[in-house]
Amino acid sequence: MWYGICIMIILFFWSCPTTRWCYHGAMSRKKIYIYITFIYVCVLYRHSRTRKYESELHMCRLEVLAVQFSEYHPLKAITVTDSKSRRGGRKGSTSSSSSSSSSVAPDPLSSMLDGTDPLSLFAVLGRKRKEKEEEVGSDFELWSSKRGEILSRFTTTEKLSINLFMGSDKSKASSPSSAVSEKVRTRLEELDDLEEGSQRELLNLSQKDYVNRIEELNQSLKEAWGSDQKVKALKIVIQCSKLLSDTSVIQFYPSKFVLITDILDTFGGLVYDRIWSMCADPHPLPESFSADDVNDTAKETCLNWFFKIASIRELVPRLYVEAALLKCNRFLTKSGIQETLQRLTAMIRGIGDPLVAVYARAYLCRVGMKVAPHLKDSLNKNFFDLLASFRQVHGESVQNQLVLQRVEIPIYLTLYSPAIHWILQCVAYRAPEVLLTEMMDRCKKLGNNALLLNSVMWAFRAEFVATRATDFISMIKDCDEAGFPKHLLFASLGHSLSVADPPESERLSILNEAWKVITKVRSPRDYINCAEIWVEFTCRHFTKREVNTVLADIIKHITPDRAFEDAYPQLQSVIKKILTYFHDFSVLFLMEKFLPFLDMFQKDSVRVEVCKSIMEVFIKHQQEPTRDPVILNPLLHICKTMHDSVNALTLDDEKRALSLLINGFIRMVSFGRDFEQQLSFCVEARATFCNLEPIIIHLIHTVNQLAMETRRVMKGNHSRKTAAFVRACATYGFITIPSLTSIFSRLNLYLLSGQVALANQCLSQADAFLKAAVSLLPEVPRTISIEGKQRSSEPFLLDFINNFLSTLLVVPDHPEQGVLYLVRGLLNMVQDYTWEDNSDAKIRVYISALPLLAAMSQESYLYTIPKVDSNETLYGGDPKFIAEINKLCETLISQVLDHLKELGQDEGVRRQGSLAFSLSGCLLAHGDLRNNKLNQLVVNLWNLWNLSHKRGFCDTRTSVRTLEYIKHQAQQADMSHLSDVTARLSLQSRA
Repeated sequence: MWYGICIMIILFFWSCPTTRWCYHGAMSRKKIYIYITFIYVCVLYRHSRTRKYESELHMCRLEVLAVQFSEYHPLKAITVTDSKSRRGGRKGSTSSSSSSSSSVAPDPLSSMLDGTDPLSLFAVLGRKRKEKEEEVGSDFELWSSKRGEILSRFTTTEKLSINLFMGSDKSKASSPSSAVSEKVRTRLEELDDLEEGSQRELLNLSQKDYVNRIEELNQSLKEAWGSDQKVKALKIVIQCSKLLSDTSVIQFYPSKFVLITDILDTFGGLVYDRIWSMCADPHPLPESFSADDVNDTAKETCLNWFFKIASIRELVPRLYVEAALLKCNRFLTKSGIQETLQRLTAMIRGIGDPLVAVYARAYLCRVGMKVAPHLKDSLNKNFFDLLASFRQVHGESVQNQLVLQRVEIPIYLTLYSPAIHWILQCVAYRAPEVLLTEMMDRCKKLGNNALLLNSVMWAFRAEFVATRATDFISMIKDCDEAGFPKHLLFASLGHSLSVADPPESERLSILNEAWKVITKVRSPRDYINCAEIWVEFTCRHFTKREVNTVLADIIKHITPDRAFEDAYPQLQSVIKKILTYFHDFSVLFLMEKFLPFLDMFQKDSVRVEVCKSIMEVFIKHQQEPTRDPVILNPLLHICKTMHDSVNALTLDDEKRALSLLINGFIRMVSFGRDFEQQLSFCVEARATFCNLEPIIIHLIHTVNQLAMETRRVMKGNHSRKTAAFVRACATYGFITIPSLTSIFSRLNLYLLSGQVALANQCLSQADAFLKAAVSLLPEVPRTISIEGKQRSSEPFLLDFINNFLSTLLVVPDHPEQGVLYLVRGLLNMVQDYTWEDNSDAKIRVYISALPLLAAMSQESYLYTIPKVDSNETLYGGDPKFIAEINKLCETLISQVLDHLKELGQDEGVRRQGSLAFSLSGCLLAHGDLRNNKLNQLVVNLWNLWNLSHKRGFCDTRTSVRTLEYIKHQAQQADMSHLSDVTARLSLQSRA
């Protein structure tokens, strides 16, 4: 009777002219609401359609087609056919088309430059030009890499002085009307003005002030050059070069050399670029130009510069400035650079101070390597001249100077190191091995001078030095230790041996000879600097026995007076070198002195870094899980050290890094089938690492995996002992999860633990986990912090609820709680939860619950858990159970339709259409559409979606594909009733 009354009312509203609303030929929104409301009153949901999951799965499988592999392959290049139409130039001419095929699509960038895009081509050209300019390979260590180390190493606290030109500024650019002779006369006068003493000496400068003054001069040089005051620029360079004759503060001389030669390099580059620019008329010079290609104007200008330099009276500035312009000789003669190098090399012999002379040779070798690295003769001659004059170091004048400045001879000799190292590096660059033999012979003739021998070992290739390691040790023994300590020589030898291998038969004797000297070093700092180098040689070629002996000796020398506190960088280096060669931690921890060596790292930050390096190596190289206590106990202590370093000030990134390392260790711990021991380890780890939440989460996952592994091993044959163990695993999770601060971590772990307990037939534990998850839902905040930013929690909450709903299908109802008590509890929590304003999340949960209820009403469930009786078995399709499901469905649909009506009032068209589409899709997939009233409800919901689509709020592609799918389904034998639905579903075009 109620059906008839409802239909009569619908017909009345439809036929009544006052209530006939039209919307461009389609149903209006209000009429759709009336249809939906009255159909809902009449039929609601009734029940879901009967599903045949196996047949549906078979229908959804992709069709298998035979493939001709001779014609098709997924990696075969695609053939692109390009059709072009050519139009004739005359009226009435016919157009012709031509087709061309290629294996790849045409690329506008590639086609422009013979297959190379412009950016790549320019990069290649730039790289080639740079290689031509450098003319030395990447294996040559540039001066720029040494500059910073020299400035930081050679410092002073004494007062410095500097001579600054203070004469009148006569170097301004002359007016265009000036005669050439007047310009020349003026410039010569300006140059003479500098030579005649128009300058002032600045005294009592600190090192910082001195450096600032030099930088000011460098900047003044650039400014003078930019304002066309070339003579003023030359004056600045000359006066700076004069400073290199001054050794009054001898300890600072290497740093002074670095600062002054920077100005010289700048000046040389400016002059060269100036002359190069003059050669561009009428055509630019090629990269490999000769002197014949240079025009007369450029040559004259170049000669003019060399004439000015020749007028400098003092030897040192004249030599340095001419060396700075060495490259400019290319503009004059073909052999100009070679001749100039030979002449300047001979000029240096006139410098009386050996320290000034050695740095002058270093600068000449520096510009020589930059300009003409192939001219080896001048490089060798410079070094041999150095050897010949090195006896001056012990001369009376030098000794008097050292006494006057209160400088010891060992410190004085170290001042020579940068220059000699650089000269020998230039000499040894790609030199044959026989040259090393010659150098060693010359050093022997000089009485095995320690400084030179040290530089030789640094300069030549490590392979050459390693093959002669025994000879070098003999030469080191014969050196005089008063000027240069022998342990420094062994340190230099050790550097080479850490890269290259000496003959195998000599390795033990080499180590013994070296350690005899190293162990006698009294200074802890000098000792550890040398020992740290030889540790790598020991680890590389010997066993744990020798390494343990070395560690014992280091502990012996570094422990007294807590000297290790000043040697943490070297001690860290020792650990890293040991870990580089020893990856078997059972061998490593069996070294008697390894753990005592770790105890020397007593500074918290350093100790944590060492522990991190150990754990990184363990995780990287440990191939198999282990239960060896020799490994586990020390590593557990190391992990605890890292964990205990965490405090309130520790950054989140640091916590994450530590957690990853500790979790990597936990992952590699396995006690095989001794599951109880594994669980005990997890209990101990939980107590040890309680401050890092990612570790606690990982431990809960590990225990859940342990429970599943127990089930797999036992193959379902649960004994009482096994069941008790699984319950113990569940208890571990139930106790641990509440300690987590992240609410979504708690929710997901409750759900996961419940699923694991259910899979192991622990129904009471599973029920407790799931109820705990439901009771936790009201505590979910509306926003959560993700990487320091506040984000809405709704997407994460919806994802969790959907996952939870999929689990509830296989969860049997509790005998004392009633039908669907977990589903009702979840939906009640969703109903009471405070959602965001203007949010549809709650309604989407209701729509998501409908497929679950439809699946629960089936005679056979889509999936089940072995040996767990789900509701399909407990209720067996009982009508009362189905009625409860239908009643709950009616309530949910009522809530959804009420919300749709509210959205219509608020003009939330986009949201309304989206929800209507979701509900209609749910009814199409799970509802029994053979019921005409439910059929009509789907049509009306589709029309509501259509109205949103018409206003451009919906995706056309989604609408078209959905309609095509429904039509495809209607063609199935058992889905023919959908034909009536598809006949009434249409798509509205957008307004």
